[in-house]
This record gives sequence, C-alpha cells and structure tokens, in this order.
Amino acid sequence: MKVLSKLQRYGLAIISCGVALALAGPIDAPSSCFLLAVTVSGLFGGLGPNLLSVALSALAFAYFFLGRPSPPARESTSLLRFAAFLAAILLVTVLMEIKRRAEESRSRSEEALRQAHAELAHANRVTTMGELTASLAHEVNQPIAAAVTDANTCLRWLARDHPDVEEAREAAMRMAKDATRAAEIISKVRQVFKKGAQQRELVDVNEIIREMIVLLRKELSSQSIAVRTELAADLPKLMGDRVQLQQVLMNLMVNSIDAMKNVEGKRELAIKSQRAQDEDEDEDEQLTMSLSDTGVGLPPQQADHIFNAFFTTKTDGTGMGLRISRSIVESHGGRLWATDNHPRGAIFHLTIPTKIEAHE
Repeated sequence: MKVLSKLQRYGLAIISCGVALALAGPIDAPSSCFLLAVTVSGLFGGLGPNLLSVALSALAFAYFFLGRPSPPARESTSLLRFAAFLAAILLVTVLMEIKRRAEESRSRSEEALRQAHAELAHANRVTTMGELTASLAHEVNQPIAAAVTDANTCLRWLARDHPDVEEAREAAMRMAKDATRAAEIISKVRQVFKKGAQQRELVDVNEIIREMIVLLRKELSSQSIAVRTELAADLPKLMGDRVQLQQVLMNLMVNSIDAMKNVEGKRELAIKSQRAQDEDEDEDEQLTMSLSDTGVGLPPQQADHIFNAFFTTKTDGTGMGLRISRSIVESHGGRLWATDNHPRGAIFHLTIPTKIEAHE
C-alpha cells in the first residue's frame, strides 16, 4: 500500500468531514456520517488527522445540527445526542490509536525477529565453514598448485635454446584455467559467508548440489565417504535465495558426514533431485531432494526432536543447524523432514515449490 504524505493525510481528514457534512443533512444522520469520517481519518491518516477530524466533526455537528431553534425538550435531547456522539468519536479515536500502536509494535517485533534469525543463520554459516577450513584450503590449494606447476613448465619451454611456443601456450592456457577455477571456489565460499537480506533469484538446484559437493570434497574424502548422485536433468529453476539454499544443503551434508565418521562398513552419501507434483494443486509443481547416509541414524525415540532449537546429539554441536535449515525451507514455502534409512542411517527429505512466495 502506498504511504500517504502528511499533507495528504490531513487533506483526507478535511475531505472526509466535508463529505460527511454534505451527506448528513439530506439523510438526517449526522452521527453516523461524522463517525464514519473519523474512522476513515484514523485508519489512513494516523493520530493527528484523526484528532483534526474529531474537532471538525464536533464543530460541524454543533453548528449545523444543534444551532437550529428548537423546543426546550428537543434541545435537551439534542444536547444528549451530541454528548453521546462526542463520546463515540473520542472512543473511536482512542481505539484506533491503540490499534495503530499495537500494529507498529508488532511490526518492530517481527523485524527484530527477522534480524535475529538472519544473524543466527549467518553465525551458523560462519561456524560451519570455520569447521571446514582445512577442506576449503585444500580445494583452493589444488588449482593454485597446478597453476604454479604449469607456470614453471611454461618458463622451461620458453627458456630452451629453441623455445617451443606451442607447448608454452598450452601450459599457459592450463594455468589460466586453474587460476579461474581457484577464483570460482573462492567466490562460492564468499557467497556462503555473505550476510544480508533475503534475495530471491532463479536458482538451479542441481548446480547448488554440485557446488556443495566440491566444497566438501576434501571432508568427504578424508572420511572415506563415497558420494552418489541422481540428479534429474529436466529440473526447472526455482525462485529462491541462493545463499540460504546453499546453507541448507551444506548443513545437511555436514550432518551426514558427522554421522558416518565413526561407523564401520560402507559409508555412502546419496543425493537425489527430481520433480514432484503436488497432489492437491496440479499447478503447484514441487522440486524434491533427498540426502541419505549410512551413518548412526536418527536418535531412538527422539527422531521428531532433531529439528528443535538447541537439540543435538553431538558433544560440540550447537543444535541450531537443522532448526535454521527447516526455517529457511519453510520461508521458501517448502518442507524438510527426516526418516530412517534402512538398514542403517538417515534420509533427509526436502520439497520446495518452483513458484513460491516468501513465508516469514
């Protein structure tokens, strides 16, 4: 809704009272007309215009409807009627102001809550990425080391008695490619660390999955965890916050890695993506993802609690990763839940509609 300027709000109060006065005479209902004018001024103008309309309505009522000569008995009735009218418009003014202040207080509380949630989500990303420092350093170091090797190779080809320009060119091209790859990795890490308001854009879910696998590749390798992906090729892009969706996937993957650290036997993380049609609304197409691991599984008798704030089975866990992940998914109009993965492990299921509106 467009916010009215101060002049427009006071103008609205004057116009409302003028219209009420014009209508009150012919239909002989001044109380109802002026009460409506006061209500309109309070709803759209605020306290100042509301009080102005109260004053104008009282003056107009007294001058045009009490100023007429009338028998004493009728005059006392008119005075009583005016007193009731005055009490009514003052009561309406007080109630409108209470309502306005309550709405402003609620708006401030909601904004503070959104800000606190954003701060907490950012802190969770920083904490998680901090835990993966070694893995990220390895991912960045690989292309940089390759670029250094190619640079030395290029110099050797050029330093020969008969420089081999073609071999040097190929080495330089590999060097540029490796440097670009390192820059892309750093850019993705910076995106995950980014702090700011929710920004919706068209997002390729499969691309996010691949990015997170790259960022966590060293961590997966160090724990001897095999990654298997089944990504549907025809997935439409969805309108969402890329950084937040990266955070959700990162939280779920880190949880799965932690769950498989101390288990014996097969360690596998399977990630799937596909289309899914909502059974109730054919036009509301859903994207679904699932992450299944062969870890310790969900806590017995407490599977429903893992998404509660501060609930954790880790000795050094904060208990906020899954809570934040579910909040992010729900803000995208989706759902996040977990089930057992027989015979061992857990499966996290995620659905998000492709056509969404923000849900705070």
